[in-house]
Amino acid sequence: MSRETPRKLIASNKRARHEYEILKTYEAGLVLLGTEVKSLRLGHASLVDAFAQERDGELHLYGLHIAEYGLHGFSPHGPRRIRKLLLHRAEIDRILDKIREPGLSLIPLALYFDNGWAKVELGIGRGLRSYDKRQVLARRDADREIARAMGRHLKGRTVGR
Repeated sequence: MSRETPRKLIASNKRARHEYEILKTYEAGLVLLGTEVKSLRLGHASLVDAFAQERDGELHLYGLHIAEYGLHGFSPHGPRRIRKLLLHRAEIDRILDKIREPGLSLIPLALYFDNGWAKVELGIGRGLRSYDKRQVLARRDADREIARAMGRHLKGRTVGR
């Protein structure tokens, strides 16, 4: 019998997709303590202000807030401690080559469980300026209006009603 379960989203960083143009995404594992995993299973995490950076040739996640587990006993974890990301060496090298380019950052987009393992979705992104954000919003509104008009047309209704 298979133990596979669908992805269970814990936290997402909606603001990152608004603030950055995401060029490429990666999936990475996290080095966590037992109480952190229990807290994540309860959904007590926040990706606000989280970012990933190189440290000693490895990638680490900074600013990820995982609330302390209530029944932790005598050794609680630090809510905003630095956590190591688990990736293949070739992937780490590719990511490091990319983020060394000026203007590119490594941003966590989502935190989820995949087959029981805590994973983080990372995106290589370029910061958007305010006029870029307005263009994206205008394009999204136009696409939404086109989809509505097509739906009305396919249902046989006229556009004016």
